[in-house]
Amino acid sequence: MAENKPLIKYLGMTEYGQTWQQMKDFTHQRDALTRDEIWITEHSPVFTQGQNGKAEHILDCGDIPVIQIDRGGQVTYHGPGQLVVYCLLNLPRLGLGVRALVTHIEEAIIALLDDYGVKAAARADAPGVYVGDAKIAALGLRIRKGCCYHGLSLNIDMDLSPFQRINPCGFEHLEVTQMSDFNIDIGLQQVGYELAQYFNENLHRG
Repeated sequence: MAENKPLIKYLGMTEYGQTWQQMKDFTHQRDALTRDEIWITEHSPVFTQGQNGKAEHILDCGDIPVIQIDRGGQVTYHGPGQLVVYCLLNLPRLGLGVRALVTHIEEAIIALLDDYGVKAAARADAPGVYVGDAKIAALGLRIRKGCCYHGLSLNIDMDLSPFQRINPCGFEHLEVTQMSDFNIDIGLQQVGYELAQYFNENLHRG
């Protein structure tokens, strides 16, 4: 039934810190009956450093703020033209563990990119989605009392140069790519809804 599937919300351009607080508030206040939600957004320029992130992976932040946050993983960059999808889910209700959730996210991104003629794959040694050796999507999650927040980022049509100021996700010299590098011209909101639909199908495919 539709009410059992996550509610998809498009937030437009948002400030990272404010949206992060809203995610935490939603997760802390929800109960067993709260409907899951998927938020689609993009952020003003910001580096986010995961819980166990190492300072040496931030090479030169310049004038871009760095926010220490509560997801897993190392440092990444968010900026205009990058799709960010937050997954606010009750995992026990879905019958999912964290590894299965990560797989569902990666498979949804791979299926979406395949629709646009881009062959992508996940890697066993590093969460995310890659086109060849170049990373096109990153993910990081936080679980609290069985419920997750944070989610994924997919590079669509953005300034990739800030990634040169960090070791993305803790990997030196990691190449980063985006959908526009493959001559795909599409709006961020449309990609967000298409990806959310793939993700919903994965969550409820049996």
